[in-house]
Amino acid sequence: MAYSVVNSVIQTLAPLIVNEAKLLSNVRRDVASIKAELESIKTFLKDADLRAETGDEIAMIWVKQVREVAYQIEDVIDEYLLDRGRRRGFGSLFQRVKIASQIQDIKRTIGEIKERADRYGSSVVQGSGSERIERPWHDPRVASLFVEEEELVGIESRRDELTVQLISEESKRVVISVVGMPGVGKTTLANKVYGYQTVAGRFDCCAWVPVSRSYKSEEILRTMLKKFYQSGLRESTTPPEIDAMGQNSLVHKLREFLTQNRYLIVFDDVWTTSFWEFIKHALPRNGKGSRVIITTRSEELAVFCKESPWDHIHWLQPLPEERAWDLFCMKAFQRDFGGRCPPELKDVSLRIVQKCEGLPLAIVAISGILSIKNKVASEWKRFYDSLGCELQMKPALTSISKIVLLSYHDLPYYLRSCFLYFGIIPEDYSISCGRLIRLWIAEGFIEEQRGKTLEEVAKEYLTELILRSLVQVSSKKPNGRVKKCRVHDVVREIILSKSMELNFCHVLGAENSSFNDITRRLSIHMDYNLDNVLERAKISWIRSIFLFREAKLPEKRLMSMLTRNFNLLKTLDLSDAHLVQIHKEVGNLFHLRYLSVRHTKVTVIPKSIGKLYNLQTLDLKYCLVRELPSQINRLYKLRHLLVLNYDSWNLSLDSIKGVKMRGGIGCLEELQKLWLVEANHDATNLFKELKNLQKLRKLGICKLKTKNCQDLFNGIQNMKHLKHLALCAISEHEILDLDLVSTPPESLEQLRLGGRLKKLPCWIAQLQNLQDLYLRWSSLVDDPLHELQALPNLLMLSLNEVCYGEQLSFKAGWFPKLKGLNFSSQRGLHSVIIEEGALTFLEELLIGPCQQLQEVPSGIRHLRKLTTLLFFQMPTKFINRMLPDKGQDHWIVGHIPTVKFGFKRQGLNYKLSALWEFQNYESDLKFKGK
Repeated sequence: MAYSVVNSVIQTLAPLIVNEAKLLSNVRRDVASIKAELESIKTFLKDADLRAETGDEIAMIWVKQVREVAYQIEDVIDEYLLDRGRRRGFGSLFQRVKIASQIQDIKRTIGEIKERADRYGSSVVQGSGSERIERPWHDPRVASLFVEEEELVGIESRRDELTVQLISEESKRVVISVVGMPGVGKTTLANKVYGYQTVAGRFDCCAWVPVSRSYKSEEILRTMLKKFYQSGLRESTTPPEIDAMGQNSLVHKLREFLTQNRYLIVFDDVWTTSFWEFIKHALPRNGKGSRVIITTRSEELAVFCKESPWDHIHWLQPLPEERAWDLFCMKAFQRDFGGRCPPELKDVSLRIVQKCEGLPLAIVAISGILSIKNKVASEWKRFYDSLGCELQMKPALTSISKIVLLSYHDLPYYLRSCFLYFGIIPEDYSISCGRLIRLWIAEGFIEEQRGKTLEEVAKEYLTELILRSLVQVSSKKPNGRVKKCRVHDVVREIILSKSMELNFCHVLGAENSSFNDITRRLSIHMDYNLDNVLERAKISWIRSIFLFREAKLPEKRLMSMLTRNFNLLKTLDLSDAHLVQIHKEVGNLFHLRYLSVRHTKVTVIPKSIGKLYNLQTLDLKYCLVRELPSQINRLYKLRHLLVLNYDSWNLSLDSIKGVKMRGGIGCLEELQKLWLVEANHDATNLFKELKNLQKLRKLGICKLKTKNCQDLFNGIQNMKHLKHLALCAISEHEILDLDLVSTPPESLEQLRLGGRLKKLPCWIAQLQNLQDLYLRWSSLVDDPLHELQALPNLLMLSLNEVCYGEQLSFKAGWFPKLKGLNFSSQRGLHSVIIEEGALTFLEELLIGPCQQLQEVPSGIRHLRKLTTLLFFQMPTKFINRMLPDKGQDHWIVGHIPTVKFGFKRQGLNYKLSALWEFQNYESDLKFKGK
């Protein structure tokens, strides 16, 4: 972390030296000197950081000092830039003299830190020498090798499947990867199967080889040779010359030995693809049915090792709740209650098991501790409430932290802050990937890469964390991209502990209401009294404030408090707060890059917003803002302008609202997302200015009139990067005249049209990259399916009130890649025909409202990949036909894992699926179960 902070400060200092010509000359020299010193410190900081993380106390102190002085530099520079920004010049003379004094103090401090490093150099930076004290460290993974057979819970089917793959008659060499998050039981599973005599007896020689993050190739090869020789069925003596062999000789010796033998080898806990790249050359494809097992946390590595159709990947998941409970009870209550939970402990025990989220390592370790505690509910509750501290303090539980921290220490430095950022998120909370990425960018975590946007780089960062099994996917979009993500609760506890240690973030809640004056981020997870925070007399080092639960804010004093006590804020996320107004003082938050008032009752954005020259994201979704001041056009760094609201109960074109913008939008050339803007009275000029926004990826226009359609497409047709486009007419009677469009952006992946169409625009069928098509209120005379069915990459199709016809017909071969389909019609749809061979890859089907649909489409029985079938607002008679007990059409849907029926409930405010967003219906509707 110190490395990341120092690197960020260096990037801040560079432009200051170049651009701040009015700085006192001696100050500029000192700033340049500090930058040079930090760059020299950075060269050996990585090693010192690693030594600090593994317990070297001298390195820990030194790294802490470097981190704190880096924070100090950041504050000095940010305060200077704040003063300069407010004065629209180069800062006052007083401020320049002040910064000169502060820089001198910092320079002296850095000199002392460097002198200290020189004095204790062998301990801090060199990482070698006789003076280093080696600390004994117990590898927590060793316990996985000694799990008794009766303790195996929840992996029996995986064990049996893996056993079959090992002893099968397949003569080819088979590579089997077992992949999953830390502590999920990969080593336990592999070891159990490896230890079975029925398995080992099928092979001429066997070897179990642990692989560390810092493995040495020659040592791995020697270990393999020795273990193979020792386990061979024929009497064989390990050649004495092995210890003197180099890498190439060892590889040749291994190949020579293994070519004649059917071998089994397990590589446990492999971290990198480079390991397999080198080791596979020592493992000949000898046609004798040899087997290789690899356990890994890396999904990327598992896929990399699958080089042939007969190789396998086992994706090991946490235990389901029922099996997790069985394992917990077996360990916690075996001694006193025969493996059964006493009634008085059931509630707290269930909460503890839920906290473990099916992670076997956590369940076994925690239940082991509880098995020797008094069986008193109050004592167990205290343990649960302090679990974060227990993970760090109890020797029996530190193994969990150590195993997770192995993955943390293996992260490249650019990912560490991104991973720790999940500590700001509440327990059991899934965050939108778009929101997370925008926050990372605002925090400065994302490094620029040539030819890529910051958003694209951030997506790669997130993908890497997912592939390393550190971040879990909560939901996906129809195109397979991740929609929401989270971290395991136990992993989150370890992140929180690490974040507090590094002053990275503090979470404020009922049990934690304090933070120190070096904390950089505050995350508030409950209805917390913010006066205690906002009234801090001393200017805080806080850079980010987040709300993740509905919170009451001291509204009249909010902005004055923030600008007085937290004037260096870069991120302010007030989503879901009880907030109705943003006061003009917001313009004083000069450094602000991210501002969100999503899901609030804010109605007006003050003109002072134009002072936020560094603002990158302005999130106004689901609030009441209907017009933006002209000063918004001064925000030249703005990347995301998000505005959207609609009436979830009475969904109509009138209910879908964006924001009115005055002229000058063409100045916002960094915009990536503009979602939604209303086509107001000056629509012609608005659309002309769109031509300047060539970086747009996502654009939504509502309140569109027929006469403006051609101007709109003239404005966007040359946008080479536009992927998402939504167009919505001003009313259901207004026609979207899109027939004259000749060259729509070829890059479009998502198209949403709301409003009447004379006919289906012919250019839609030419969109080779289109993945998601949403048509609503189109009122077409002709069935559009024939024209749409050949779209080569279409994954999601929504047809709501699209045509007047009585029948929808899906022919064999149509929609070859479609995974999601939903349709509704209140105007006469009587039947739906799905021929065998149509929609062969469909996974989710939503039907309704369709009040005149008489029968369940019998062709649903052909959809063998369908996993979810949802009926919304359908007649009771229609629903009864599918009930398991008496429904005559149950045979049509009986093969589908999930069949549900949704109904609106009067008087409740639901966030229903609308034209602009495909929501998760399970969370938004009341369903009557299958």
